[in-house]
Amino acid sequence: MSSNIVEFRNVSKTYNAGRRDAFTAIADVTFEIEDIPGKGEFITVLGPSGCGKSTVLRMLAGLDPQHPPTTGTVLVSGVPVPGPGPDRGMVFQDYTSFDNRTVLDNVAFGLECRGVDRATRYAKARDWIQRVGLDVESDSGKFPHELSGGMRQRVAIARTLILHPRIILMDEPFGALDPHTRQQMQDLLIQLWHEVEATVFFVTHSIDEAVYLGDRVFIFSRGPGRLQHQIQLPRSTAPTHEMHRDPEFQRHVLEISEIMERLESQKSQAIS
Repeated sequence: MSSNIVEFRNVSKTYNAGRRDAFTAIADVTFEIEDIPGKGEFITVLGPSGCGKSTVLRMLAGLDPQHPPTTGTVLVSGVPVPGPGPDRGMVFQDYTSFDNRTVLDNVAFGLECRGVDRATRYAKARDWIQRVGLDVESDSGKFPHELSGGMRQRVAIARTLILHPRIILMDEPFGALDPHTRQQMQDLLIQLWHEVEATVFFVTHSIDEAVYLGDRVFIFSRGPGRLQHQIQLPRSTAPTHEMHRDPEFQRHVLEISEIMERLESQKSQAIS
């Protein structure tokens, strides 16, 4: 059995292959994520717009049309990804709650699909509603249109984590939130990640967010995206607003900002 929970081996993805409008989103991407028992690693992913960050994430999730790769291999626990699976949970930027379901039924949805009985799934859902910072009594019966953006993302996170996936995939989940709510969600995510002990892939455009959350930052080049840098970071030990004042944190933000500026200024290379 592989000691890595995730591996990309020389992975490329070309859309519309063989047609005049073919384009390559990512090229020759290779990396390994070790399976760390009782801990998990938090990977944040940065890169210019159109560099294939979401392609990498959705390929790992096994979602069409990103999956399967055109060339190379994507493995989870040493096995090629066949498609979506319960070992991987995904949280999107867009609010993905079911409009006709209450908060309670949204959070319990995955357990319902697994055939878990009503009493058990509702008990677990109420626990997760509380754990993501919502009020069980006043919020459980609400519908998505009655919730703020931050509350809806809390529901989406609860619906994902209640299934205890080994890998959590997050595609700019806090991008649409105001700065204060975004910081609250970052702090909440770190807390919950410590509890679930999963490997996290988190795509973001925010360098501050990437540095605060990440054990390691992956930085991709302009499209076709190639993994240009892997930067190891110390684990954040304080709430977001405190870390932003920390000189070491600021140094890492500046270092990555300079890398991103260089990548943004480079012209896209022609696809050979």
